[in-house]
Amino acid sequence: MWRTLLFAACLSAGLWQLGGAAWLLAKAELAQVLISDAWAEQLQSGSEVKPWPWADTWPVAKLQLYRQEPLIVLAGGSGQALAFGPGLLETSGAPGQPRTTVIAAHRDTHFGDLGELEPGAPIQLQDSRGRWHSYRVSETRVVDSGREQLPIFAVPGLLLVTCYPFDAIDAGGPLRYLVYAEYLGVSETVQL
Repeated sequence: MWRTLLFAACLSAGLWQLGGAAWLLAKAELAQVLISDAWAEQLQSGSEVKPWPWADTWPVAKLQLYRQEPLIVLAGGSGQALAFGPGLLETSGAPGQPRTTVIAAHRDTHFGDLGELEPGAPIQLQDSRGRWHSYRVSETRVVDSGREQLPIFAVPGLLLVTCYPFDAIDAGGPLRYLVYAEYLGVSETVQL
């Protein structure tokens, strides 16, 4: 009798955990669809479109890293925004403006392959008006965020930032992996 109850309790707990994990994955997939739809609507309307009514962020750009799936970039670098995609930091410039564009993302999700970018690799960034801006990776390096500030310059450029090391068990250390790309200009089209 007690074995049957213990088995039923363990089975129920396991099913509860599996259901929670499935719900979390379904929400994440749905969020990406809603973000992508909001970006498409924003390109057509020319005004900010939130992916869902209570969202504290909205799409601001589309990032195409060399040989990777395109990523929708969200406004801001808050934890809520970064949970759904890369974030354009508030203090940075927009694509093509005379100030470095800074985009951050988590090392274990959207920027998990950032370490594969090598100097010379092309990067494309679509702005909110639909224009594609071309960049070329010029430098990658690891910095200690406790001792260095992000190199934001008064010239167009792109800085991608994520936590480092990529395979760290404990998140939130002081090391950051930086990819700096020089601005090449506006492109007519981009191959996706």
